[in-house]
Amino acid sequence: MIIAYLAGIFLLSILLATVIIPRILFISYKKRLFDVPDSRKVHKTPIPRLGGLSFLPVILIALCSVMGIRYYTNHPVDMLWASDLFIQYLFLIVGLTLLYLIGVADDLVGVGYRYKFVIQILAALLFPLSGLWINDLGGLLGLHEIPAYIGMPLTVFLTVYITNAINLIDGIDGLASGLSCIALGLLIIVCAIVGQWTHAFLAAATLGVVITFYYHNVFSVSGRKLFMGDAGSLTLGYILSFLVLHFWQKTQLWDPFTMNLNMVTVSTLLIPLLDVVRVFYSRVSEGRNPFTPDKNHIHHRLLRTGMRVRAVMITLLMLSLFFVVSNFILSFYINTTFMLLLDLAFWLTTHFIIRYFIMKHEAVTGKKWYKTYRNFFW
Repeated sequence: MIIAYLAGIFLLSILLATVIIPRILFISYKKRLFDVPDSRKVHKTPIPRLGGLSFLPVILIALCSVMGIRYYTNHPVDMLWASDLFIQYLFLIVGLTLLYLIGVADDLVGVGYRYKFVIQILAALLFPLSGLWINDLGGLLGLHEIPAYIGMPLTVFLTVYITNAINLIDGIDGLASGLSCIALGLLIIVCAIVGQWTHAFLAAATLGVVITFYYHNVFSVSGRKLFMGDAGSLTLGYILSFLVLHFWQKTQLWDPFTMNLNMVTVSTLLIPLLDVVRVFYSRVSEGRNPFTPDKNHIHHRLLRTGMRVRAVMITLLMLSLFFVVSNFILSFYINTTFMLLLDLAFWLTTHFIIRYFIMKHEAVTGKKWYKTYRNFFW
């Protein structure tokens, strides 16, 4: 029966998104609410960027509806309302609402990064306040249990980090939504395996609307494309951070470290997380504001090799799947520290390969992007 509820919440989310997203698309074109292209953006024609408006309403309607149906069909949800998990979900909804509103404002009229950053920190602070914070590293770098004065600030930092990573990787069609689909799919499987059904329901509700958006973003006919905007990417990043951080908190009833689940779940987000570090370092090393936008993300670098946008998207999704599958297999044989080191080594190797093909493409076209030798990697 629990599998039926999981499938039901996924299908309900798809149904709601299928109804709502075309209406958003219609209103966007009627009111001419477009994302106008500039020198930094890949698209060449004005495209609506309000697809993310559907995310939070669809997720809440699907999740709350199925939980209510479970209650009235005499399934055990009473323990949820009396547990810390209920408080965590209340604060999750508060944080999602804050980020959703600032995202909508940014999509419609534009909001400075400082204001968005403040709201992200406020939303991230709600996790430790609700009782969700990293209290164990599961042997990563030889560390296990950590005190609250380290774990709580670390939780806030990682929440802002993950939320921004999803927001910043949203640069070409299908990339942020595709990576999120892979992450959510794995989280559903892992949560179901360990019996964390409420989190599996949240991931399924989110996956349903993101898959529907992915279709409209990637496969819609010319002239009817839709971007998710900040309202969508911030919502996705916050939900993913909530689900992933759950696997870094050890309780009397829950130990996620016995199967190295902490690193397995993080592996779903490695591409956006590592890309943010590389891009920020590049900007700081050049004396620029790390929050200043540019065209140095991994998808931009792949485009410089001569690949088409669709090919870049597929390549990065395959790379993400490689991280997920390899880390899942490695979790049975090595500890989290060696797993992380192998991931970093593969990431560095990937960028040297990309740099090689950029130089090869530039040799053919006669274009030069890099200024100095230090840009060979960064």
